[in-house]
Amino acid sequence: MEGIYVTIRTSLAPLSGSYNVLWMSLVGSQCECPPFKPLRDTQCLIPGSSYTILVKPNEQIGTVVLVRLWLEARPGFPNLNWHCLDVQLKMNSSATEVECFPCNRWIKTADGDVELRSSRVCLLNCESLQILQEHRARELQNKQKHIRWMAFAEGSLRCIDMSSVQALGPNLSFTRQSPGINLHYLRGFTDRAEPWSSMKELEMAFIYNGKDNTVAKYVQAHWKEDAFFGYQCLNGCNPLIIKQIHCFPTNLAVTSEMLTDFLPEGSSLEQELERGTIYLLDYEILDQLPANVINGKQSYLAAPLCLLHYNQHGELKPIAIQLQKTAGPQNPVFLPSDSAPDWLLAKMWVRNADFQVHQLLSHFLRTHLIAEVCCIATLRKLPEIHPLHQFLMPHLKNSLQINVQARTSLLASNGIFDKAVACGIKAMPLLLARGTDQLNYTSLCVPDDLKERGLDKLPNCYYAQDALRVWNALHRFVAGWVELYYHDDQAVQRDSELQSWIQEIHIEGFLGITHTGFPQTFQTTAELTKYITMVIFTSSALHAAVNFSQVDFNLWMPNCPAAMLRPPPQVKGSVTEEEILSFLPDVNSTCSVLTVLLLLSKPALDYVPLCQYREWYFNSGALHKLVKMVQQDLKAITYDILKRNSKLELAYPYLCPDNIENSVAI
Repeated sequence: MEGIYVTIRTSLAPLSGSYNVLWMSLVGSQCECPPFKPLRDTQCLIPGSSYTILVKPNEQIGTVVLVRLWLEARPGFPNLNWHCLDVQLKMNSSATEVECFPCNRWIKTADGDVELRSSRVCLLNCESLQILQEHRARELQNKQKHIRWMAFAEGSLRCIDMSSVQALGPNLSFTRQSPGINLHYLRGFTDRAEPWSSMKELEMAFIYNGKDNTVAKYVQAHWKEDAFFGYQCLNGCNPLIIKQIHCFPTNLAVTSEMLTDFLPEGSSLEQELERGTIYLLDYEILDQLPANVINGKQSYLAAPLCLLHYNQHGELKPIAIQLQKTAGPQNPVFLPSDSAPDWLLAKMWVRNADFQVHQLLSHFLRTHLIAEVCCIATLRKLPEIHPLHQFLMPHLKNSLQINVQARTSLLASNGIFDKAVACGIKAMPLLLARGTDQLNYTSLCVPDDLKERGLDKLPNCYYAQDALRVWNALHRFVAGWVELYYHDDQAVQRDSELQSWIQEIHIEGFLGITHTGFPQTFQTTAELTKYITMVIFTSSALHAAVNFSQVDFNLWMPNCPAAMLRPPPQVKGSVTEEEILSFLPDVNSTCSVLTVLLLLSKPALDYVPLCQYREWYFNSGALHKLVKMVQQDLKAITYDILKRNSKLELAYPYLCPDNIENSVAI
């Protein structure tokens, strides 16, 4: 019989080659050919190399459906991993049609057999050959042995059962090119476990670390102002808490008479509630959590409620703050008419509460952990040939390494939360469990969330405006992708792998909690489109909004203290302006927090912007056309945001598509 020309290609990267001996076989629709070595003993797998061999099977194997590879260590040589680009087959030397079996991953001797399929993506119910159906099942069984679920905090979203980046292996880890941040001026304070001596001293430290940060300098200049306090609720690093209310919280001890002076003349609290101009920050989720001990000193947590009014000048201003959940004589309501120290301290307690909720819930839980849950389920339940696996993994894969590193450093014993944050490692699991219980699907779907919280029509809520535009662009992109593979609702319902994927997310990742509104099955293409949009937005744009903004608003520490070292006041008039400094965290813990935030707030030198793809399968065909369309949409959004920001005193750049990473990668 005529032979098959087999070409093995090694990736171009300088370290992708190997001394190991390569074995392979071709699995046909009728039978498998005997194993053979495609390279001579004097050849090795050199980066960028390509080797072609003519294979003449002894019997008719039929159509080649799988290419099987495995490595054998070469005696006396280092056992190096090999990064295979692909294997290409031609049925004769003059044939123009080449069948490509992509690999694009590292292969180790310990892997044993590695099976490659052709580049054509395929849903399970379109799989005509039993041998390929069995291959899909075998791939998932092997993945499920390696990728397992674990509880990091009881009652919280689950994570991958790995305690080191090395355990992930080379195909699920990456090397980040650091932008090279100057931490010299912060690290010099490491051993100074004592309070700041004065605001002037704090300002001096700020000058060295914030001199090039225009937002941080604006924050320092305006942090005491009520209008800026409200601005941060809409456009700061945590725009996910503020919500419009139309009826009054029963546990907030406020009367209409108390607030008359802070509302438009002739109006009342009831009228403003009806008009939709009253907003609420509620940190009840922090109530009764055990506060951390930092530098041997007890820190304190409050669970404040803060009422805000959106006035006729387009300003959102706080008008009442109660520092604890339950009203009572030792829990006064602070007002803008109180003494300046009382009112400023009340706002600082709100900002301190916001720091805890932002870091552990808005940031870690709602972006990092959701991306990880979806990534684990994708690896365990969708074979690589499934189109959704290929579509989602560029947005999800990096979350595994980042989160493993976070759990073994920042969130571990002697990590930054243990040493410097009021919500330390005793309170952390409790807060994550509460946050998981309150997590709901609506809050992760931007149009629904903005409408429910009354932010969709606020002219100066730039987070809302930009988030909605990016969401809509992604939604159009995803809808186009869904049309490629699911021609009607029945196609969605029949995809057993897809249904298994969403069930795995719900039952294993989200603990089977039923009151959150997350789908447990997909019945329509519309449901699928919305969910995939949510996953991509959460893993990219939402993470950009809550992560890359944090150093700007936290660098001037009094604006957002990570800990408070004196308890919340139980009466008014108990604090002077000079005493406010004594509430703030010590020098070393302040600088430790800022060091971490500086590291987290800088994208890598080689970061991949939203919907820019390096994976080969985005580079041709109908999917490539969709990518070009969404890139054009995002380019238009970038232009509009830059134009708007050029006219603003304080720009909002965090959801400019050029600034959004394609995944949670830091």
